[in-house]
This record gives sequence, structure tokens and C-alpha cells, in this order.
Amino acid sequence: MSPQYDLVLGTHNRKKGEELAALLAPYDFQLMTLADFPSALTVAETGDSFAENAALKATQQARHLDRWVIGEDSGLSVDALQGAPGVFSARYSGETASDESNNRYLLKQLATTPLAQRNAHYTCHIAIADPTGGIRLCCESYCRGKIRLEGAGSAGFGYDPLFEIPEYHRTFGQLGDDVKSVLSHRARAIRRLLPELLQLARSGDWNSPSQPS
Repeated sequence: MSPQYDLVLGTHNRKKGEELAALLAPYDFQLMTLADFPSALTVAETGDSFAENAALKATQQARHLDRWVIGEDSGLSVDALQGAPGVFSARYSGETASDESNNRYLLKQLATTPLAQRNAHYTCHIAIADPTGGIRLCCESYCRGKIRLEGAGSAGFGYDPLFEIPEYHRTFGQLGDDVKSVLSHRARAIRRLLPELLQLARSGDWNSPSQPS
């Protein structure tokens, strides 16, 4: 039986945690989330880029928990809005934003933009920090599509009901988790990172405490 390597998914977002866990579950990782650690930090996302925010989440949480932590930051960028909402994707409609309010606000911002000019892409940046807070691995990947005139489908989260994959003529909200686990920005980033992550975990340089603190 292969050894398992403890890895904390550094997110308070339950749905994002579930998606990351599903992508990493087939491999040799014993996955935990911040829900397993009552003392976990809420890291302020003060970076100007997805890379900066992912690094903040990984390093601060790793030092605090004395664990290996995967920090992830992702969001939607719309060409017609000069890259907005970008790093503000989760709170685009305000500090008390929800997925529903963000989607409504996005549609309002694009109200006069024709479908042909609604190109957009999701970005995902992942950073892996060791228990000292040192960034050991990182990568970034993308998924390109367009923003629908109205939402369709109830799967996924965030802007998924509005984000259409042109090759399928369906949104992530319609395509569901199985397709998203292949095509999404998060899935692509994990696949790019995985060979190096497994190599690092198996190198003997992996500190895996036995119980959550």
C-alpha cells in the first residue's frame, strides 16, 4: 500500500475545497481542509494578482498550522471589462457578495455588450508551501470561454452558470462536475503541478504530522 502524504487544502470555500479534493483524491495524499483546523487563519487576499494571493494563503496558513498547504486563488476575467472582475471575482458585487449577486452584477456590467464580444477566461494559480512557509511549487492555468446573456444550469459555483465553453455550447453549470474536472482552470493547474508535487512528496522532504492540531 502506498504511503499517504498529509496536505491541507487552504480554503474556507467548501465547494472549492471539494473540487480540489476530488482532483487530488486518486493520488497518494491524505487531504484535509481548513474545516479540520478550528484555529485556521482567514488570510486577507491583499495581492494584486492571483499568484500573490495564492502565495499569501499558502505561506501564512502553512506557518500557522505547521503543515504542507496548497494555496489557490482563481477568478474570472472578461475582455470587455478590461480583465474585471479578476482578483475581485469573489466579492465583485460587494463585501457581502454571493454567487447570485456576483452573477447579477456581471450581467448588469455587460448589459450593452453583444455576445460576440463577451470573451472571458478563468485563471487558477496554485502555490504549495512547506511547514516553514516556503513556496516549493507553483503553477498557473486557464480555461477560455464566453459569458452568456443569461445563466444556464445549476452545477458548479461562482460564475459557472454564465461561463460557456464554446466547443460544447454549454456552460459549466450545464456540463456538470465530471466535465469540469477535465476542462476547468483548476483541473488544468492540478494536472500541470501533479508530477512535481508527487516527486516532492516522495523525496523524503515531506513533514506529515499524524493528527490535525
